[in-house]
Amino acid sequence: MRGNEALVLALPKGRILQQVVPLLARTGIEIEPEFDNEHSRQLRFKTNIPNLDVIRVRNFDVATFVAFGAAHLGIAGNDVLMEFSYPEIYAPLDLKVGHCHMAVAGPPGLLAADEPTRWSHVRVATKYPEITKRYFAQRGVQAECIKLNGAMELAPLLGLCRRIVDLVQTGSTLKANGLVEIERIAEISSRLIVNRPALKTRPDEVGDWIRRFEEAVNHAA
Repeated sequence: MRGNEALVLALPKGRILQQVVPLLARTGIEIEPEFDNEHSRQLRFKTNIPNLDVIRVRNFDVATFVAFGAAHLGIAGNDVLMEFSYPEIYAPLDLKVGHCHMAVAGPPGLLAADEPTRWSHVRVATKYPEITKRYFAQRGVQAECIKLNGAMELAPLLGLCRRIVDLVQTGSTLKANGLVEIERIAEISSRLIVNRPALKTRPDEVGDWIRRFEEAVNHAA
């Protein structure tokens, strides 16, 4: 990273972004109007701050851009951080947005007939194979993970597997597809993440943004 280049803040697309935008406003960040154009194919945007640009990428990719130094800062759910465990990422701040939780879910009959303490081998559909394997391994259970990027709830319905591990916000999607939550794995929220080398080479700039976000979170509390 060149010390004179603009800092890059990676933002996640989708639901979380709607909750992040008010937080950005409280830090003093205003993004160019094209950012709000739903039909725009632009991915990098200027802000009202001369040395700060914003990129908009998928939630999982925020962590990758920050870990490899393409972005200096980012906002990502701790589900992403748990899945990838990048040592290059420092997560100094819980932003108190994007609240949900990660859970094991399956058909109601499975909950009634299957005691989790008796599991020895399970097949699970999930977007989070590393988290899933670690979670079950801690209980002495071998997890065979089927990687899916969406429509997780279809897996038990179509016989792909009996269990899924996914994020749950209200539980309405599970209910609509005839599934119930079996066990809760972790609470999830969005975090400010920082590239560790950037924090060392540009401590004043990056440190200032950490402080700004912390003040914005405290102001919202």
